[in-house]
Amino acid sequence: MKHLCLLFLLLTFYPAFAQKKSKKDKLITIHTSYGDMKAILYAQTPLHKQNFLKLVDEHFYDSLLFHRIIQGFMIQGGDPNSKKAKPDERLGGGGGNMERIPAEFRPELFHKKGALAAARDGNPEKKSSACQFYIVQGKVYNDSELEVQLKRMAGTRMPTDVQRETYKTLGGTPHLDGNYTVFGQVISGLAVLDSIARQRKDGFDRPLKDIRMSMTVEKMKKKKITKQYGYRFE
Repeated sequence: MKHLCLLFLLLTFYPAFAQKKSKKDKLITIHTSYGDMKAILYAQTPLHKQNFLKLVDEHFYDSLLFHRIIQGFMIQGGDPNSKKAKPDERLGGGGGNMERIPAEFRPELFHKKGALAAARDGNPEKKSSACQFYIVQGKVYNDSELEVQLKRMAGTRMPTDVQRETYKTLGGTPHLDGNYTVFGQVISGLAVLDSIARQRKDGFDRPLKDIRMSMTVEKMKKKKITKQYGYRFE
C-alpha cells in the first residue's frame, strides 16, 4: 500500500517537476570585425532554438558572410554558399537542400530592433530556412507612419499597445510580424548592428567589403545574463 501511495505522489507531482524552468540559458555571441553581438534564443520557439544551437555547436556559421544589408531594415546571413563566394557572386539561395523548419509564430515575439528571425522563401506554409537568418535594425515610427505599416499587415495579427510603443521608441519592422518566425533577440551590441547596416553595398545589397561572422555559445545563469545585459526572462 505504501508503494502505491508513493507511486501516486510521484505521478501527481511529476508534471510540476518536468515543467520546472531552468535557472540557466545559452548565450550566443556573434563575432564580427565590427564587434560582438550577444543574443538569447526564445524558449517559445523550441524548433528554431534547437536547430540554431546545433548549427552553432557544429561551427556551421564560422566564416560565413552577412551577405545582404539594408540600412533601416535588417542584416542577413547564414548562406553556406557565402563561405567561399567570389566578390561579384550573388548570394541568398544557399541552404535550400536542408530541411525547412515549421513556422513558430508567437504573438509576444515581434520584429523590434535586434530581433533575430528566420529567413524563408515563398513556401505557402511559411516554413523557415534551416540556416539563413536576419537581425532587425528597422526604424522608429511616429503614429502616422505606424498606421501605414499596420495597413500592410492586413490579415495578420495586430500589435499590442506595448508593441506599438516599442515600434515608436526602439523601432523595428512591424509589417514582418506574423510572416517570419522571430526566435531570438540581440541583447548587447546593437551599435554593431548599426555599423554593419551602414556599410557600402552593391545593387543586390551585398556589402562591397566582405563581413564575416563566427559564433560561440556559453551556458550562463539567467540572473547573470539579466545583471550583465539587462535582459529579463519571462
